[in-house]
This record gives sequence, structure tokens and C-alpha cells, in this order.
Amino acid sequence: MFPSFLPTAVGQLTESASIALAQSIQSQAIATPLTSQPITTTYARLGSGGTPILLIHGFDSSVLEFRRLLPLLAVDNETWAVDLLGFGFTQRLAGIQFSPTAIKTHLYYFWKTLINQPVILVGASMGGAAAIDFTLTYPEVVQKLVLIDSTALKGGSPLSKLMFPPLGYLATEFLRNPNVRDRISRTAYKNPSLATVDALNCGALHLQMESWSQALIAFTKSGGYTAFRFKKLSEIVQPTLILWGDSDRILGTKDAKRFKRAIPQSQLIWIPDSGHVPHLEQPEITAKSILEFRSDTKIKS
Repeated sequence: MFPSFLPTAVGQLTESASIALAQSIQSQAIATPLTSQPITTTYARLGSGGTPILLIHGFDSSVLEFRRLLPLLAVDNETWAVDLLGFGFTQRLAGIQFSPTAIKTHLYYFWKTLINQPVILVGASMGGAAAIDFTLTYPEVVQKLVLIDSTALKGGSPLSKLMFPPLGYLATEFLRNPNVRDRISRTAYKNPSLATVDALNCGALHLQMESWSQALIAFTKSGGYTAFRFKKLSEIVQPTLILWGDSDRILGTKDAKRFKRAIPQSQLIWIPDSGHVPHLEQPEITAKSILEFRSDTKIKS
């Protein structure tokens, strides 16, 4: 059985990993300073033991992005994935300013309510920028940091210039188009055959949540995540693992080396035969790299 708060289209999922993770999604009312009303927040939690691993998804995505990675990490480690404020299946309350500041505030109170111990924070794509921002603001929460094909070196959103009436609505309707989402998905993978109907359904299920378009417009109008300067990245004191698909057609590959130069205690591992989403395309290699990093006591150059 699927949770009742998920859209009914969840029944269209066909791959076992997608179905299993969707069935495991939970919700929790999280009190934050952002609003007097608790925010119903969706997440998945599997496994036990070890330092908790917390996974953060990318732009216009959800916890379903980690359907192949999360179970592998959870074999011998407590592992969480959470839907960020304004994204996934987390409640989009009226009156909240959906912005990077609100996102990290909400994430902190989610962590404080349900985890409340230092974590290994893993961010993919825009989730990497969110993870960096969170780590710099709440360094006591993050024991180690993992960036998977992360944004953060280029600021803003290409959609921001379109996010005013009526273009804001038209821009989100453009993103809602199945053909557009299919093209984006195929570009994200090195192997386009992985951009299956099930993958498309996983990536679009949250679009049916109430106020999806309004929250996306508000986030992009906020400017999204600005570019982090090298000086700011150099303030990250946590050991950091940079994982990068060797054939990323979304961000390219140059930023991987730039992150390695900017973050003091960092190591870079290339994920072979992978595009922008190695956690979906090469989940076994990605999980192995994260779990080995979890146990590392020193950083390899």
C-alpha cells in the first residue's frame, strides 16, 4: 500500500525500487520559525547503525530520486532522504517565502526533530548547493559532506527571468510538459535507455501536489542558490567527498576539479559510465564510494 498523501498516480510506478521507496515514504509535522503552522514534511528512512546519512535531492525533484541509492546505503547504515521545503511531497503552505534561507531553516528543524545527531550530508545537483549552504550555516550538524554533480559554482536559475505574470505560470507549465521532462531526463543520463517511463513517472509525481507551480515560481524568483565564491567554499572544514559522473552533459566536468581545489579537506572520485545522476545510473559504485568515505579517517588527494 502507498501512503495516502501521495498522488494517486503513484500507482503507475512499475519498477520495484520505485515502488518500494514510494511505499516507505513517511510524513511528519515539523514546527519551524517560518510559520505558526507546522509543515507536513515527507521523508524516507531505512537502515540502522552508524552515523546517519541524510540525502538531499536536486531541483524540482523528490526523495524518489534516491530510489536506487538509499536501499544500498541502508544495508548497514541509518539513511534518510527528505523532501526540501517547496519541493517533492512536502507541504507548501501559503505565506512562506520559498528561498534558500527558508529551505535550510526548514531542513535544520527537520534534522533537530527527527535525527538530532551529526550526519553525513549528501547533496545531488541543486541539493549539493543546499548541502553546502546548510553546512556553512550549521557546521555542528554536518560531520562529513558529499557532493554529487553539484551546482553551487554558478548562481541563479535560468527560469528566474521568466517568473513574473503570466510568464511564471507558462514557465511551470512548460516544465510540466511530459516531452520536456523526458528530454531533460535523457540528457541527465549517459545511457538514455535508463530514461524509462517509470523514471519519468518518478520525476513527475510531485507535480500533482497542491501549489507546486506557485512554490516553484517563488523559489526561482528568489534567485535560488547564488554562486559560492572560492573563499566561501574554503570555509568548509568538514571532510568532503566529490562524486562526479564522467559524462555529465548538464554541468560538464570542469566544476568537479574546481570544487576539489576550493574545498580544503576534499577528494574527487569520478563515477565511470555516468552522466549527471550517478546515484541513479551507477548506484552500486556511488553507494560504495559513500560508505568507504564514511569510514575514512583521512582524505586522499
